[in-house]
Amino acid sequence: MDDSQSAQTLYGAQPLLSRLVHYAGLLIGLAGLFVALVAFGNLRPDLAVLAYGFVIGFVAFLPLPVREVTRIVEAPAPVLEAPDNTDTVMAAFAEALGEACLVLDQRGAVAYRNRAALRQYPNVQPGKVLTLVMRNPELVSAVDATLRTGMPHSFELHETLPSETWDRVTVAPIRQPDSDWLSEGGRHLLVTFQSLTELKRVDAMRTDFIANASHELRTPLASLLGFIDTLLGPAARDAVAREKFLGIMRGQADRMSRLIDDLLSLSRIEMYQHVRPTGSVDLAALLREVREGLQTQAKAAELDVVLSLPEGAVMVTGDRNQLYEVFENLIDNAIKYGADGKTVDVSLVHIERGGFKHLVSVIDHGPGVEPEHVPRMTERFYRIDAETSRKKKGTGLGLAIVKHIVQRHRGNISIKSRPGEGLRVDVMLP
Repeated sequence: MDDSQSAQTLYGAQPLLSRLVHYAGLLIGLAGLFVALVAFGNLRPDLAVLAYGFVIGFVAFLPLPVREVTRIVEAPAPVLEAPDNTDTVMAAFAEALGEACLVLDQRGAVAYRNRAALRQYPNVQPGKVLTLVMRNPELVSAVDATLRTGMPHSFELHETLPSETWDRVTVAPIRQPDSDWLSEGGRHLLVTFQSLTELKRVDAMRTDFIANASHELRTPLASLLGFIDTLLGPAARDAVAREKFLGIMRGQADRMSRLIDDLLSLSRIEMYQHVRPTGSVDLAALLREVREGLQTQAKAAELDVVLSLPEGAVMVTGDRNQLYEVFENLIDNAIKYGADGKTVDVSLVHIERGGFKHLVSVIDHGPGVEPEHVPRMTERFYRIDAETSRKKKGTGLGLAIVKHIVQRHRGNISIKSRPGEGLRVDVMLP
């Protein structure tokens, strides 16, 4: 046998020796067991040697246990390519606009929508073609024209469902300065929705206000002109007719004067509505004073104004003259329109509700009103029965004035009524 064969034989025997050495403890224990069986168990020695040799052969071929060796090796960090942050910048830009905004790809599909667009148009989902979701002809035309020409387009979008809204919609390409947008591969459009709803409603209110004010003034003014012409003509020498007509003219002039006073009062309140009052007012004493001032009207209507007030002063921050006007208006209305109930109940209680601490309730026990009229009772010139209101010398502005004064005082007003159950007005003040 040459040296190379001897080396191979030695190398092959090393794993067997390693296994026997590793399991030496087990082999020694088994040897002791076999000796005990020969000495005390009547086991024949030759069988014991044969069995022990078999065990040694079996153990020689058992696998050695595996040891895990962990070694920490510092490896250079992989070099990553810088990500394209175009989409991130575009999303941040859309969110910063505040108004509803959509980003469209070159197919007209929604690539991104900001939170305002999600609230306003929840059915416009990313990945959907915008003109297939919002089938407004002007919107379809604007998107198509901008994709075709690369020029921005703007129009007014009027929708009636689920509520009436107006928006100024602008469709414009997102382009780099001095670039040919039409030749770019990843073209995008920006669609913005600027809400015009509040402006439209203010314009409508202004138009209605002018029309209503003109109507309210035109009727008594026409009556005055007619009676003046009569007094200058056929009734010039008729003392009885002159006295009668002058009385009617005085009533119409008073009506115009009240209307103008209410208009001026409402204008003054709106002018300073953003300025919070700083004075201090005893609310309990104020309500007693209002009741005393309306005793003549209450007696004429054959009812009593019942006050339920706490003991002592109840101080609030406010404008005394304006708060007097609020409760004078509310109690006067209760006397005029709730005379069938024979009483008007006015109460003042302390509350802890949403930052409000004082609650004044004015309750009449008259015929009440239908529920559909209640939300509109604080609108200017809104009357449930215009003829009855005019006969009771109402201008249609009283509750509008009350609402604006309460808002200036950072308070809240609520009206509750049902037919046959009277009407209740709650004023909460901080």
